[in-house]
Amino acid sequence: MKKFGSLKAWLYLLPAILFLGVFMVYPLFDVFVYSFEEGYNSASQTYFGTGMYNYSYVLHDPYFLQAVKNTFILVIITVPLSTGLALLISVGLTAIRPLRNLFQTIYFLPYVTNTLAVGLVFMILFKKTAYSDGLVNLLINLFGGKSVDFIDGPYWAKMFVLCFYTVWVVLPFKILILTSALSSVNQEYYNAARVDGTSSFRIFRRITLPMISPMIFYLVITGFIGAFKAYSDAVALFGTNLNAAEMNTIVGYVYDMLYGDSGGYPSYASAAAIILFAIVLTITSINLLANKRRQVSIL
Repeated sequence: MKKFGSLKAWLYLLPAILFLGVFMVYPLFDVFVYSFEEGYNSASQTYFGTGMYNYSYVLHDPYFLQAVKNTFILVIITVPLSTGLALLISVGLTAIRPLRNLFQTIYFLPYVTNTLAVGLVFMILFKKTAYSDGLVNLLINLFGGKSVDFIDGPYWAKMFVLCFYTVWVVLPFKILILTSALSSVNQEYYNAARVDGTSSFRIFRRITLPMISPMIFYLVITGFIGAFKAYSDAVALFGTNLNAAEMNTIVGYVYDMLYGDSGGYPSYASAAAIILFAIVLTITSINLLANKRRQVSIL
């Protein structure tokens, strides 16, 4: 009977296993093979050699190095900042009673809005034109500052806009997850702490954070993965020629090698994709090990 139940479970899992195998495992293996095939031609399905040349080329390509730099800056800034802001906003939404549902809806609206549409709005806010310096520059001028070209200007200004936009886009989902996590915390813990005269900050640090730490860890992991896959955000702000704007990302570099102006090099694109996979896998593994050690130390 037990054997039949195990077989039945595998039958239930079979469609998902086949789907993952065909659309995830096989493409990953295929890309891994392509990354070692030098001069691979997708039309004729031919190549003239195998080796590490593709990886050497990609790792010495200035455009790829610029994309790696941009991606890491984006990850380092946006993941902790968006998670921290989402936590603060979620705590505030949980604490208020009047119009709570309205505020939750307002904060969630950017998540259901088209990414490119939001990017166009941000470009209008920050871009200098012949008729206007943009709303943001108007505010800067109002406080005595000088106008900054955030879209076509210095690198730091463009990176600021990209980070600001990325935080804006990912914030609603994190608020939704953390608000749900906060509402699921047993109120008896809070009541017992208040009876003992525990301060609000200590309650938050000793009760709230440990109880919702699995959700925070989940958001950090998915945030890292999502930030490393960033591409549409940069396109929405700076257009499709991201190399000229010095705002390309690793995913953008892979796309350019396949379909962009410098396209037609699937071997280079495959090598860059495998490097990205290795980076994401390494950082995810480090986070998992760190979280596991933290849980062991708590126990």
